[in-house]
Amino acid sequence: MTTSTVKTIEPRATGVRFDASMMHVRLLDGREISVPLEWFPRLRDASAIQRRHWRLIGKGVGIHWKDLDEDVSVNALFAT
Repeated sequence: MTTSTVKTIEPRATGVRFDASMMHVRLLDGREISVPLEWFPRLRDASAIQRRHWRLIGKGVGIHWKDLDEDVSVNALFAT
């Protein structure tokens, strides 16, 4: 009997950008996921300067906005 193992790879971010109503997250594998800012009230209500002040956490598994005290898990963007 042969068994196989499926390795799950956690998505990792490499960058973030915003437009008027969406947050766009670039992923390490080349994809980009876009989600409505409505899902994240602190980001929705933040200024453009505050939104641009982010950093990757956990080697890209999350995104942190210090000025807003907001953390977003990249994996959660797929489940929302």
